[in-house]
Amino acid sequence: MAPTTVRSQHRMADISAESRDAPIAKPYATPTSKNEYAEGWHVFAILFVLFLVSAISQVDRILPFVMAEAIKSELSLSDTQIGLLTGVAFAVCYTLLSLPLARAADRGSPRLVLAACILGWSAMTALGGLAASFLVLAFTRFGVAFGEAGGLPSAHAIIARKIRPERRGLAIGLFAMGIPLGTMTGFAAGGAISDALGWRTALIGAGLIGGVLGLLAIFVIGPTAPLKRPTAGSDSFLRSSAELLATPAFRWLFIGAVASSFAAAPFYAFAVPFLIRTHGFSAGEAGLAFGLLQGLMGIVGTLLGGRMFDRAVQSGTGRLLGPPGLVFLVASVTTTGALFAPMGWLTVMLLVPSMLSFAFLLPWGFGTAHLVAGTGKEAMASSLVMIGSGLLGPAFGPLIVGMISDAARAAQIPGGLALGLLIVPVASILSAIALLVADRRVAGVLRRR
Repeated sequence: MAPTTVRSQHRMADISAESRDAPIAKPYATPTSKNEYAEGWHVFAILFVLFLVSAISQVDRILPFVMAEAIKSELSLSDTQIGLLTGVAFAVCYTLLSLPLARAADRGSPRLVLAACILGWSAMTALGGLAASFLVLAFTRFGVAFGEAGGLPSAHAIIARKIRPERRGLAIGLFAMGIPLGTMTGFAAGGAISDALGWRTALIGAGLIGGVLGLLAIFVIGPTAPLKRPTAGSDSFLRSSAELLATPAFRWLFIGAVASSFAAAPFYAFAVPFLIRTHGFSAGEAGLAFGLLQGLMGIVGTLLGGRMFDRAVQSGTGRLLGPPGLVFLVASVTTTGALFAPMGWLTVMLLVPSMLSFAFLLPWGFGTAHLVAGTGKEAMASSLVMIGSGLLGPAFGPLIVGMISDAARAAQIPGGLALGLLIVPVASILSAIALLVADRRVAGVLRRR
């Protein structure tokens, strides 16, 4: 076969692949009225409330991590049970309910969905402070996951309807900034309160604060009008989700989300216990050191990532996932060093790039997902990314680490927790590869618009 013919066939295959990637809908949702976009102080009020929602949800999620040693001691749990408690018990319910709650947010009132979710997860967080057994505490974590499953998709739907398109990357970054700052608060305050007043007090207090915030969200956000929808908007939600996952651009982004979750979930579940066991930190010291740095890197990562994402979109190159992919590559190297560093302060510093990588990815990942999904499907896209990042990694990552740690202890092998935590740098490398592949695919989609 002639070389020209071969090149032509290859080119036709590339065009065919790009055509399959190309979304049907426009990249941004449009309210039924131009006046539905928030203006002036209302923009800042909405984003501030959404930031607080993001932060308190992360506090409620992170508290069992920093208080794992205290909970383990009082309830006589193993590391495997801690892995189940912080992984499977949360991830399964969180993932299963994500799509139906995202559908409710896309099709109805995201404000009311968000408020109901906040009140639900806050009540279950407070009830966790009354748990007297592993099963009861696991049940309350299912309840927290039930509420938090709809929090992020409904918040992203509010951003899509209330914030003008040119500000959405920064808006997503500001919302996402609540995750690292909530993590910082959860680790620092949770560790201190656990040491001073006990882990039960910390859970009950966080639940009460969340309840107040849920009521505040109803009044500050205000009503959201339905979206203008093309005829295709009547398609089955599951069918639309399957079609989106079938496109190579979104599929590789989804794979990147799955891989990053196998890095993030064990990282957050066992970083504080690792510092306590390996370097002699107290819960308060580990929570303060880890939490403050995580919060700082979260601020830098989400805000810088949001601004860079907006500029990348405006540049028209379509290259939207390369920068976070490179950050994950760096993090894989430094985290490996952290697990075997001889000094506690050096370990904490070497964990910083991983802290940055998780925060930096948020506006890039969700923003890219919204663009690929198209009009009126932002909550669905966010939900699918949440499923990728919220099911397998959180369910099995901490469990695998806990099982390796318990097995090493039974075999009298020192440093078992460090061996288990090697899953973090390995998953970071896989995340980087998936994001760099997705970067090329997404660029092909966006250039065709």
